Amino acid sequence: MEYTKEDLIEAKRQIDSTLHKLRETIITFEAKENPERYKSQITLAKRRIKAFEIANYFIGNEIENS
Repeated sequence: MEYTKEDLIEAKRQIDSTLHKLRETIITFEAKENPERYKSQITLAKRRIKAFEIANYFIGNEIENS
């Protein structure tokens, strides 16, 4: 599938926004009184961050090469 440079830039912007929210979510959960209680949510957020960082890397490369 072909994407325009504008499509890629918008996708990167959306991913950056989601990454920011996920990082804030982790901070919030880790600051709670009993963060162990939120271990699964923290793990899920960290895995999502990793996946979005990988996607962002490839999108960034594609933007540079277009």
